[in-house]
Amino acid sequence: MDSFEINKIVAAVLMVALLVIGLSKVSDIVFHVEKPKTPGYSVEIEQAQSAVMTSNDVTEKIIDISALMALGDVASGEKIFKKCAACHSIVKGGKNKIGPALYNVVGRQVGAVNDYKYSKALIGYKKAWTFEELNGYLIKPAKWIKGTKMAFAGLRKEKDRASVIKYLNQNSDNPLSLP
Repeated sequence: MDSFEINKIVAAVLMVALLVIGLSKVSDIVFHVEKPKTPGYSVEIEQAQSAVMTSNDVTEKIIDISALMALGDVASGEKIFKKCAACHSIVKGGKNKIGPALYNVVGRQVGAVNDYKYSKALIGYKKAWTFEELNGYLIKPAKWIKGTKMAFAGLRKEKDRASVIKYLNQNSDNPLSLP
């Protein structure tokens, strides 16, 4: 192979490279797209209408507890409670585990189990476990009562919370009537 043929091959490779680069630049000019200032898409989320009130640095949503309780059922609550069973017992006379025993919890004062060591936040809370309190606490315990040692992430679905509350209420010597 002589040098003339090598020059033709090199020239052909260079021409292809220049053609590819040239086409890339020309296509950028022809098909110019302006990039957005912030990447991503704005997603419109329909927000549920609910009044909000603040009290003691805790934001509470005013909810219709009777409508919420109508969503749940005891059988689902029993299944969902299995998440809680690792730390809490629900049987009558059950022992405290990592968390206190929850038999008779609905209507009981917060921090009232004698042989369980509660956090200072729960001891100082001075309220009873009503349907509303349990609902708020089960959404996100650490946010509802700041300083609690319960590390549970919470139950986001209203139906799940209502079901667990109904299940807790059923596991009592004197279940409260539903609101």
